[in-house]
Amino acid sequence: MQSGLYVSLSAQMSLERRLESVAINVANMNTVGYRASGVSFHAYVENEGGQSVAYANSGRDYITRSQGPLIQTGNPLDVAVQGEGWLAVQTPGGTVYTRDGRMRMRPTGELESVDGHPILDAGNAPIVLDPTAGAPTISSDGMISQNNQQVGAIGLFAIDPSAKFTRYENSGVIPDKPATPILDFSNNGFVQGHVEGSNVNPILEMAKLMTISRTFESITGANASTEGSLKDAVKILGGTS
Repeated sequence: MQSGLYVSLSAQMSLERRLESVAINVANMNTVGYRASGVSFHAYVENEGGQSVAYANSGRDYITRSQGPLIQTGNPLDVAVQGEGWLAVQTPGGTVYTRDGRMRMRPTGELESVDGHPILDAGNAPIVLDPTAGAPTISSDGMISQNNQQVGAIGLFAIDPSAKFTRYENSGVIPDKPATPILDFSNNGFVQGHVEGSNVNPILEMAKLMTISRTFESITGANASTEGSLKDAVKILGGTS
């Protein structure tokens, strides 16, 4: 059996998956709170004709957790998360965690994300402010004050490093393990009047794109050479039969 062509095909499928990841990252390089996608690969081995043949699998998506740059906006309803914490928002799909700290206040006082989802406190309850009390002051531990009176607190949540994420819209994620409220703000917290930019490195993504393109071309050339050798072998064997 000519396993070489199948190995090459598996490699091309893996490269296609990686190319899709790069395209998504580049498209979201300016998305607030976006965490870049990556694809991890490993080979799996099958026994064919007494020989072990290694194939590349299609890859597994993951989301990088490195922090993006802080961008000052001056908007008192904007917060950037420092450290490993996540904001929690209530969506039709359940509780979603995000690093996008752009918020707004409804005329009735409910604090919500720019997508219209309620922002949650540490007890997973919606936050309601006083719409007549002016702009809020948000401290590093998420405490919200209006007219020097505490009116609520933004929840900050930790997600297990081994948790796997499912994306929700652009910047939201749904982990497969429950998130827990952060109570120690020595290394985690909020910065009011700022947002966190995307952690996508455009130069690195362009380098990945060039590497993928060259590798794909190399595999395509190798496949063409293998197919040519097979055709020549068929001609030779056919002429001697």
